[in-house]
Amino acid sequence: MRTNVSVTVRADEARHKLLVPVGLPTPHQMPVGFEIRGGQLGLAGEITTGQMVAVVSVEPGADVVVNYEYRDEGPGYPDAVFAPLRNRFTRAAQDLVYDAINIADSQPDGQAAIQALVNAAAEKFRYAHPQVRFNEGCEEVPYLSCGLTEGSCVDINTYLIASLRAAGFEAGYVTGYFFPQEKNGCCDDMHCWVVTRHQGVVLEWDIAHHLKMGTREICCGLNPKPGDRVALAHSMGLTFPELGIFCEKLIAEPVWLSPDGLEKAEITIRRDIV
Repeated sequence: MRTNVSVTVRADEARHKLLVPVGLPTPHQMPVGFEIRGGQLGLAGEITTGQMVAVVSVEPGADVVVNYEYRDEGPGYPDAVFAPLRNRFTRAAQDLVYDAINIADSQPDGQAAIQALVNAAAEKFRYAHPQVRFNEGCEEVPYLSCGLTEGSCVDINTYLIASLRAAGFEAGYVTGYFFPQEKNGCCDDMHCWVVTRHQGVVLEWDIAHHLKMGTREICCGLNPKPGDRVALAHSMGLTFPELGIFCEKLIAEPVWLSPDGLEKAEITIRRDIV
């Protein structure tokens, strides 16, 4: 089957450059088509992960329409997904390092340690979209010692990635779109999940969707909440020198490039399966 995703970006007279992620292969899908209407397309490269981002010079007054096409089955996640980038979005504070190592060392093997770290991260959060993120203004990912912290998928997976890497495991942060079954091919914004790789075994984790479904019994695998997804990009702390972008947390969906940095675009997202 083919999955077609259309993202319409509302025109903005004050902005003329748009950055758009180009799609990411996974074990489940392979991007095979990428088309933009409403602007002229260029490409820019990220210096640490090798990812490319589309740079769109927008036609005045025109909405931009981004069309992605994916086919079923893919080659897997790129190796760069698992590269242990160290920056303020991924580097664990010392107390978190100690906690992650203690949790991992108490388990009989690596896969059990990964599951234990996932469970520990899930126990720290209540799913929500807080106005201020738990690591806002921090140069490291802080240790959450007790109680429940409000957090979105971004917050939860930031904590999980820092924990896994602090304990020495390969882990990657993946962003894309999730289309809930009940919304019939619509979604509102980006979603993210975590992949681990240990002794050649790749597992996927979506704590946020388990919490939204009312359970803290976290199992590996995607879509505990019924629906489907496409992957667009990966990693946190991205640098595009030619665009003047340095250690940007994410480029997970279309964003406007302005002299003051990146700004959220107003978008509409649709998916069709053919």
